[in-house]
Amino acid sequence: MEKDYIFMTDSDSDLPYTISEEKQIPVVSMPFTLDDRAYMDDNGRSGIEKQLLDRMRAGSVPSTSLLPTEAYLDIFEPVLREKDLLFLAFSSAMSATIQNIYEAREQLLEKYPERRFTVVDTLSISGTMTLLVLGAHELYEKGASMEEVAQWVTDHRMNAQVWMTVGDLKYLARGGRLSPTSAAFGTILKIKPIICIGRSGKMEAVEKVRGQKKALHTIVEHTARDIEHPENQTAIIMHGDVPDEAAVLAEMLRQRIPELRDVRIQIVGPVIGAHCGPGTLACIFMGRGREN
Repeated sequence: MEKDYIFMTDSDSDLPYTISEEKQIPVVSMPFTLDDRAYMDDNGRSGIEKQLLDRMRAGSVPSTSLLPTEAYLDIFEPVLREKDLLFLAFSSAMSATIQNIYEAREQLLEKYPERRFTVVDTLSISGTMTLLVLGAHELYEKGASMEEVAQWVTDHRMNAQVWMTVGDLKYLARGGRLSPTSAAFGTILKIKPIICIGRSGKMEAVEKVRGQKKALHTIVEHTARDIEHPENQTAIIMHGDVPDEAAVLAEMLRQRIPELRDVRIQIVGPVIGAHCGPGTLACIFMGRGREN
């Protein structure tokens, strides 16, 4: 069925390119820099994620950056010449990028006043955003209007949840999310932060445990407590280039929640990877709602 609007998102969703191609979801590629070379996130097509994490282990410090308004104008204008546009953006609490999207929208609606251009702030990133994108796109495919799909995302974005930990505290310290002193003492004491995305759309460390085994157990228990209708869900295990540990976490999850429909494992994208580093482990699902 021919749609009267285009459904689009960005690569900070970590939506695998195989899924975006299969479902024909246009994805805006976001920029990052590694060893003074600029890249565009291609959601797994080139395998740059493992390369980035390997270089981080060797001491490289990658960075992420905003996509400028001019780039969004170039991307959005060809769409608006023909159809309306619904764009699902990653969390405004993690970047000012959405302001450039709003600026591009304002300019383009002046040029194409007959068009509708809706931007939804998912208050999510990476796998949590993937779940919202896929849930919304299912409605889109069924013929839901742009307003209905946008409202579904707004209504359910607090249900997209993640519980995660990191492999090394120094990466959080590099990004200013932890003081170097706290990182050093935490490493000595084998402290593992338990991190979630809060209601504001920011990543927050809400608990500390000692040791990797305890961290994985805590992630699984929080997931079991919060998940809703697991029999209808595919949970996502995301990892910072530690596939064996991700497989252990996935098996722990299956044993703890045997009714869970499926578990998918994938490596973290370059944006999350740049900030959280190698060894990151996360469990992502649709749940009862963010509390923090």
